[in-house]
Amino acid sequence: MLASCSSSGVFGSSPLNKNATRINAVRTTAYTHGESDHIVYGARTAVGTQLKYGNVRSAAADWSVYPVGTIFQIEGLPYVYQVDDYGSALVGTNTIDLYKPDKATMKAWGVRNVNIRVLKWGSFSKSLSIMKDRTRFSHIRRMVARIEGSS
Repeated sequence: MLASCSSSGVFGSSPLNKNATRINAVRTTAYTHGESDHIVYGARTAVGTQLKYGNVRSAAADWSVYPVGTIFQIEGLPYVYQVDDYGSALVGTNTIDLYKPDKATMKAWGVRNVNIRVLKWGSFSKSLSIMKDRTRFSHIRRMVARIEGSS
């Protein structure tokens, strides 16, 4: 589970993150659209948008932990990440997968435990709405069951 939370001002004091939630020691990995298990989807997210790698970057997570639309920053990095994707290997792991534009950048990230600040929590109801027609997949069923069990 999550190591600890606080509301200290590590990431600055902009209005967007004034009441942000800090989560310590979050396991992160990286993925790219060129990987064999993602190639079928191309450079598209689970919500159907283009994968992002600019000032705002795409991230994949277990939507029963970090619902779609969750916006966060990693301590020490200037980018904002938005949860707009999920992955079968992420369900139940409390891991966030960060989108990288190529395999070299993905491999350079590796696996890192980082502190994040959730600037805005996404929506469990929107997550459920996106996943409702995808429950033929076991990882989707597990996320749906976890969301419905916690409401």
